[in-house]
Order: sequence, then structure tokens, then C-alpha cells
Amino acid sequence: MRAAGVILHISSLPSPYGVGTLGKAAFDFVDFLQESGMKYWQILPIVPPGAGDSPYSSHSAFAGNPNFIDLDLLCEDGLLKKEDYARLNWGKNPRRVNYRLLGEKRLKVLQKAYERGFDRDREEIAAFREEHCAWVEDYALYMALKEKFGELPWMEWEPDIRDRRPEAVERYRAELEKEIEFWTYVQYLFYKQWNELKLYANDKGIGIIGDIPIYVFLDSADVWSDRRLFWLDENNTPVMVAGVPPDAFSADGQLWGNPLYRWDLMEQDGYAWWMRRVRHAAALHDKIRIDHFRGFCQFFAIPAEAESAKEGEWCEGPGMDFFRTMEEKLGKIDIIAEDLGVITPDVRELLRQTGLPGMKVLQFAFTDSGNAYLPHNFATSNCVVYTGTHDNNTAAGWFADGSEEEVEFGKEYMGAGDQPYWDMLRTAWSSVAETAVCQMQDLLGEGSEHRMNVPATPSGNWSYRMAPDSCTPELAKRIRRLLTVYGRA
Repeated sequence: MRAAGVILHISSLPSPYGVGTLGKAAFDFVDFLQESGMKYWQILPIVPPGAGDSPYSSHSAFAGNPNFIDLDLLCEDGLLKKEDYARLNWGKNPRRVNYRLLGEKRLKVLQKAYERGFDRDREEIAAFREEHCAWVEDYALYMALKEKFGELPWMEWEPDIRDRRPEAVERYRAELEKEIEFWTYVQYLFYKQWNELKLYANDKGIGIIGDIPIYVFLDSADVWSDRRLFWLDENNTPVMVAGVPPDAFSADGQLWGNPLYRWDLMEQDGYAWWMRRVRHAAALHDKIRIDHFRGFCQFFAIPAEAESAKEGEWCEGPGMDFFRTMEEKLGKIDIIAEDLGVITPDVRELLRQTGLPGMKVLQFAFTDSGNAYLPHNFATSNCVVYTGTHDNNTAAGWFADGSEEEVEFGKEYMGAGDQPYWDMLRTAWSSVAETAVCQMQDLLGEGSEHRMNVPATPSGNWSYRMAPDSCTPELAKRIRRLLTVYGRA
């Protein structure tokens, strides 16, 4: 079935309280997508942001982002009073998230909700803890310990709890009982609001495309609670770390710094940790984009002490055994393979064996007529075409800032007029790809100052917010008209 979708992270929704949330604007956006004839809403990972405010570098691969809990909904539920949050300074620029202010204020407001609601909701919280026992207990303890030890990474905690000695875990669970309750309640609130939004979206015929980063953050509850699964030495220091070699995004490559998996150990228990992770993501989303698909075929291992990703070597990943195990244990999961970067024949073969749809990014297409990302070269409809991803410029920004040769070729290929970004949308929608996805910024014609992320830059990303009056009936009508023409509405 031909379909279309939009990338817009929850944080990018309009809101008077500094960041997009799971409240009214999210429900309104679902209505806009339905009116436009869209089928999918693609988001970034909904986990708490970590280093550089990135949702791809989190303290948990399972927890929900507390920033996304809607305060007005908590007020309606009797957990907050308007004066608890409405008059606070959440930032003066409605088009940018101010993560510093959020860090200073958001958890203090949620603390008030916890104080009013934890006893009232004890029965529901107990059911939530039982449903999510595989991760929420360790996560809540980890976050309470982070506070106790002044936000130091777990590798620098006192040795007994750093190494999770049973008597230390028991002692700190008792000492930090209230703090653990708070972090558990925050997750309960997040998942309650998330489930309500997803149910609404599905009832409106809108599917949610989620995103699983292939790697996790070293300073995370995931590594702390199960470090044997990661490539660490006896001092809990990574031996080799993740990244990619030099490519179109960066001449030095990208040194991500995440610990690598011990795939040999994971294979022995049927990839149990990964199966929990995929099952969890599949329950939250209707489709899942798995980031850096090629890492399952081969992964780039960089010495932990290296200064750039120019050093490093390719190592064998779990390959088809991982995906065969996943289907045996979880059934058929609707997955999009992010097969970008250095794609070798063995990666293409793994994609063929899995049968998963790969990605075609138009902003990478306009080098020459033989480029595989040009729609006339799509070998199959089993793919997802993107005008650009969250790591790309906006479409309008690409036309303004891209290489002169590629932009000229692109304009000629697309027969571009006075709104070339719209012609890029038309090119994606008219392609044979089963699904076509664009950034919301592309529908709005916004320039490069509104891009979501510039890879290999450590700060200043992830803060884009859509203007409150963006989703107009006129725009929805224009989108639906073209989606109908190309059989995607």
C-alpha cells in the first residue's frame, strides 16, 4: 500500500512550556496528518536526551523522556495547579528548545505531581512496574544514584554499588526509596500519556514510526545493569568504541564513543537483551526504524583512546542470525532498515535476506544519472524514500546551500520551479517507493536555520520547534491533493 509520512519529533511540537509534549499539540498534529492524507508520523527516539541534548545518547534505551509529559494534562488530572508551571520562564524563543531551562525546572514541577499523585495511583503504578519490570527498577535506581553521587557517571560511583554487589543494591534501594518512587512515577506518567496519544493516532488511521539507535550510551542504566554484554575492560572502560569512518557528513568520520556489544555473548542467550528492546519498541510504535543497519553486518570498531574515527577497523556483526532469531521469538516486526553510509555487497545481501525495506535519500541522489537514490534507479518498491532525514538539511536549505553542481542537476531532474523544495516533495511522492517520508520543515519550506541536526557537531542541535500556526487547512489541502494524484492519500 502506497503511503506518505512526516518526520517531526515530539520536542518540535509547539507548546507554551519550552518543548513539545504529548498534549494538545500532539493530538492536533495527528488531526493535521489525517486531513493531509498522510499515513505515518515518524519521530526520533522518545528516550531522555543525553550528551549534547541528543535522543541518540540517553541514560536509558527503555525510559520515556520526562520533558514530553504534558503539564496541562497533569493539571486536568489534579496532579498540578496552573501556578505550579504556567508562570515559569521556559525560554523566550518559541522556535527553539532551551534545554538548560528545562533541566532547571521540569523535574521540580514533576516532583509536585509525584507528591500529589503517587499514593493515589499506587495500584496502577504497581501494575506498571510489573509490566516493565525488565528495565524500570534498574532505571529508577540508577537515576536516584546519579542524583546521590552528584551526576557522576556510574563508572565513578563507590565500588560496591558501581559493581552492583547485592548487599549494596539492597542498601541503596532502602536508602533511596522516595527517589526511586519519583523516577518510577515519572515513567508511569510518561507511558500513560504516550499510550493515550498512540491510541488516538491509530484510531485516526495514523501509524507511528519509531527509532531505535543501534548503540547505547556508556553512562546508562543499560550498561551499568548488564555490563558483561558490552566490550569493556576490567576497569569498566571501553576497549573499542562505535563510530563510522570518513564519509559525506565528515572528513574525519564520526567518533560516537558508544561501547560496542559483545555479540559473541549475546548470541549465547539468543540476543535476549536485544529481544527485550525490540519487543518494547514494537509495543510503542507501529513501525521501527533501526538506526545504522549496517552495524548488524559489520561494525566499525575504533580504539577507545583514538582522537578521531580515521582510526578503526570493520568487525563482523551477528548478521542474519540476529534477524532470524528475532522473527522466531517476536514474530513479524515492521522494520525500516537505515542502510545509509558505506554500503558494501555483504550489507546489500543482508538487506535482501531480511526482506526489510531500505532507505533512499533524495538529498544524496543528484550526483549523476546512475545514482541509486534517483527514483528512476529504484530497483524495487520495497523501500522508503526520504527527501531528507533528521541528519540532513531541510529541502529548501539543500537548494540554497548544497553543491552548485548537484543542485543544478537536481533542479533539472525535478523540473523545479519557483518552489524547488515542493518539487523535491513531488519527486518523492511520485516515486515507486511504497512509503515516502519528508521532514515537516520541507512541507513548510523552511531553510537550513531550521534543520534538526548537523552530524559531527557536539552542540546546538535537536532544538528545532515548529511555529504554532504552521499546520493550516490550506497546507493540508495542498498536501492531500498531491498525495491523491500519486496514490498515497
